[in-house]
Amino acid sequence: MSPTDAAARARAATVPAQPSVVTAAVWLRAPSAAPGVFRVRPLPFEATASYVQRLADTYQLTLPQLLDGNGITLTGHGTLPTAELHLSPAARHHLAALTRIPLPHLTHALPRLAPNHDAHHPAAAARWKRLEAEQQPIRACTLCTRHHTRGTTDTAWVHRPPHRLVCPHHHQAAPDPRLTTTIRTWATPELAMAHHAHQRLLRHPRAATAWTTARAITTRWYDHQQHLTHRWHTRLTQLCATNPHLTTTGSASPALLARDLITYPETVALARTLATLPSGHQHTTNGALALITHRLHLDRLTPSANDPLRAYLTHTRR
Repeated sequence: MSPTDAAARARAATVPAQPSVVTAAVWLRAPSAAPGVFRVRPLPFEATASYVQRLADTYQLTLPQLLDGNGITLTGHGTLPTAELHLSPAARHHLAALTRIPLPHLTHALPRLAPNHDAHHPAAAARWKRLEAEQQPIRACTLCTRHHTRGTTDTAWVHRPPHRLVCPHHHQAAPDPRLTTTIRTWATPELAMAHHAHQRLLRHPRAATAWTTARAITTRWYDHQQHLTHRWHTRLTQLCATNPHLTTTGSASPALLARDLITYPETVALARTLATLPSGHQHTTNGALALITHRLHLDRLTPSANDPLRAYLTHTRR
């Protein structure tokens, strides 16, 4: 050893060792989730549980295994479509990190990923929550799903907005969450035409109110077999002929499972008419009825005094 090396070692020996300092903040800081290997794109309006399940399938894991491996604690039990996954803020950030999709983009695609009752939960947690029938997701178009997932699956569940009832490209629809198989609609082309008319309706400022009112009216007509019964029965027969599974679903009758689909063209036509009717006394009830009769392609329409359409025209609209 040279004299220079010996002197350097002696000086190092006289310097006291610095103790390692670990603050409480370091201990309390939650570890960030590691980014995943695969990128799985969500479908528009996809249910959170549906997306997480597809993500788990990609990694060849069960849904609980995927969440646990990403530091998210899962509580409760549930299955699609009767239940949905609710994620805490920390869990949402973990999911975004795993998918490598910015959280705002992920939340935009997954409508139920937005803050919920777990918004103040400090830990990364997920829980199953049972959904009411009107809140349950429905099967997405199988061909759209297969294209979106590059052929890996044809099964996904979406919280469908009203204007997305029918896929006009592949002629499929799933009007009820109890249907595990979509309905083929190619034999009823008026459904695709109604879809395009519905998109035009969305531009009107009164579209949402008109749609809610029209759907309530046509549902009442359908359930009470009024005004359009023959046309709707014909449409139901056509759908059952091309979709035999409609008659074998044990949970409900085909007439109930396909109700929203059967009444869809008339609901859109009625909603477009109601949205454009002048308000107040600028349009008489009889004049409005004559216009609606024409738009619905009926020879005559004489609703009774307690009919929801007449009640709307004579009372609510004013």
